[in-house]
Amino acid sequence: MNFTAVFQKVPEGYIGYVEELPGANTQARTLKEARSNLAEAVMLVLEANRELARRSTGRAKVIREPLRLHPE
Repeated sequence: MNFTAVFQKVPEGYIGYVEELPGANTQARTLKEARSNLAEAVMLVLEANRELARRSTGRAKVIREPLRLHPE
């Protein structure tokens, strides 16, 4: 699976976000820096969501397993 990164030039540099992942956004002076920051933001959002999910299930018996998405 691939995500869609969107970058926009603004007076201060660039802003960027991932269309499919609310909360994954960044800003930077250069496009290269914005790309790097956005990749890090995606990882942080996924880690935070994983932690929130673990906390919300508490001690409940749940099944956790890898989910692999294949291109259509």
